[in-house]
Amino acid sequence: MAERYISKQEIDELDKIHRINLINSITGIKPANLIGTQDNKGITNLAIFSSVVHMGSKPPLIGMVSRPSGEVERHTIDNIMETHRYTINHIPISHAINAHYTSAKLEKGTSEFDACGFLPSYVKDFDAPFVKESTIKFGLEYRESIPIELNGTVLIIGEITHILIEEDCISEEYYIDLQRSGSAGVSGLNSYYNLQYLDSYPYARSENIQEALSKPARDPHH
Repeated sequence: MAERYISKQEIDELDKIHRINLINSITGIKPANLIGTQDNKGITNLAIFSSVVHMGSKPPLIGMVSRPSGEVERHTIDNIMETHRYTINHIPISHAINAHYTSAKLEKGTSEFDACGFLPSYVKDFDAPFVKESTIKFGLEYRESIPIELNGTVLIIGEITHILIEEDCISEEYYIDLQRSGSAGVSGLNSYYNLQYLDSYPYARSENIQEALSKPARDPHH
């Protein structure tokens, strides 16, 4: 198979849409999540993000990158800064198209829960809305934001304080089965994927490399 070379010059000279298509999908499949928030008046908001990343387990920190504000309102970030609470919800494959359209620009005060066909749910003493249809979801308290001067984005860091997960999606060892959860993955801005379990490997030790690599790869279709 031929390999194509794309230089920095070619990247820089691409039109906006082609550059977005290329760079947003170059890192591969990313988690597809819905961020649930509400303002101090109780108006809910739901927005799709593909920039969620684990940042540590003790304390359990999750980061996400918000795009530059510019002239576009960022209701999700405004609500997080106002209330310091938000939820992150896996997108069910069955609701991928609903989730995709939460990225449409709606007027402040119009909830994506209503517009896109999702139901909000809550846990006691935590006023950020979860997505009822999601099999894996967690609530966070805002902890820190770090401006990224290179492109005007902001890294939002929160600490997990609540987790809601379907019983058959988590093992006794607390491993999460993403295939069983029916969670979707995303590439670029609009391509969605099923997540399929491939294999599990033991802790990587240098003395076991040759033995491990000599074994045939598992075929996920059998």
